[in-house]
Amino acid sequence: MTDIRETEPAAITPAAQELRAAVEGGLPTTLADLCALVRIPSVSWDAFDADQVARSADAVANLVRGLGVFDSVEIKAAGIPGGAELGHPAVLATRAARRGRPTVLLYAHHDVQPPGQDEDWESNPFEPTIRGDRLYGRGAADDKAGVMAHIAAIRALVEAEGPDFDLGLALFIEGEEEFGSRSFSTFLEENQEALRADAIVVADSNNWDVSTPALTTALRGNVTFRLTVRTLDHASHSGMFGGAVPDAMMATVRLLSSLYAEDGSVAVTGLTSIDVPTPDYSVGQLRLETGLTAGVSPIGHGTVLSRIWSQPAITVTGIDAPSVANASNTLTPVVTVRISTRVAPGQPAAEAYLALQAHLLAHAPFGARVDIDDVDTGEAFLVDTEGWAVAETRSAMAEAWGVEPVDIGVGGSIPFIADLVRVFPDAQILVTGVEDPDSRAHSPNESLHLGVFKRAILSEAFLLARLNRRSES
Repeated sequence: MTDIRETEPAAITPAAQELRAAVEGGLPTTLADLCALVRIPSVSWDAFDADQVARSADAVANLVRGLGVFDSVEIKAAGIPGGAELGHPAVLATRAARRGRPTVLLYAHHDVQPPGQDEDWESNPFEPTIRGDRLYGRGAADDKAGVMAHIAAIRALVEAEGPDFDLGLALFIEGEEEFGSRSFSTFLEENQEALRADAIVVADSNNWDVSTPALTTALRGNVTFRLTVRTLDHASHSGMFGGAVPDAMMATVRLLSSLYAEDGSVAVTGLTSIDVPTPDYSVGQLRLETGLTAGVSPIGHGTVLSRIWSQPAITVTGIDAPSVANASNTLTPVVTVRISTRVAPGQPAAEAYLALQAHLLAHAPFGARVDIDDVDTGEAFLVDTEGWAVAETRSAMAEAWGVEPVDIGVGGSIPFIADLVRVFPDAQILVTGVEDPDSRAHSPNESLHLGVFKRAILSEAFLLARLNRRSES
């Protein structure tokens, strides 16, 4: 991992000054455009209005057309494998490289997570609101800020160097990342030539803090599924038969408990970890960033960041069982839970699923019937940090932020990156972002730090300018 340190003062070239001025001057327009996107409730989940996602795609496409630099700007949808249904619309724009310059693909997504309960928000989730140095709203950070970082960086490049540049560009703004990127692989196959690039910038990750940029070099994979535990053919009176008959709730609690060791780490044989160095990160910082309640201890072993970046984790994200309000003195016949497992880099998701399946079947208590279905997997990701595009990105970040970037892992998953690697094995993939540890993506009161946003735009503008001067490698 890279140490956090200030860069040596460097001479500011006229070209860099022009880019800085273009980013600064364009910020009011950029923020206004971002706010307009946040006002569109483009939730891609099935239970929400798909027309709003289409409306969001239209708005993004209009912003891209307004740049005036792309040969083609289209709104496209691809089929979801295994059925006739189309995925949500994406925006695809292309510009051919000239005079031996490389091509860079810029990725972000315009769909957002559901807002959750309105009462958990301090302001309307779809009415962007500035409080202090942060912009609040669903998608303000994840990932409409990523969309606007791409657009604003291109605007700055055009203003500073003119529209007749030689760098090849492809822009892919997906419309269903938050719902599993169901049509992503099909979209890549159908648009492979349009998306082919020497470097791919995925603007959907985090920074170390509000003052220090980061390049994400490791992402955990994921395995999610529905687990159903049944012990009875029908409900029975808990007073009459309790103590002799195990109900599904008891069996489920016992089974779920078997997934964890005494320290809260994962206790499933076959789930692996990797050993990588991590920067200093205290338990106090963990408490600050997560809201861990006083008196509650962190779980796991090893450094805090190793638990998040390079070890597996299992979370029960939902339970279908009688509610407290409807509870009766009844032995429950069946309980269903949703399990989300994060898989350490280096382990194939299919291998991790088989380990989980074997564990659950072997540990079913009292002979309970255990069924697993609705399985979804996503691969982990490790970046090759030796490529020229990584070096150019680090230099651009250092120039924009005034400190060297940190290489970080992320506990979350971006499964579609495995598809990018499969379809474009020679492309260098750069995972950047506009978020910081307090952005609270997916949570109530999601927000974007405006200073981070400006520096992220400037980093990408510097990167595009560097690549525009580079011969294809």
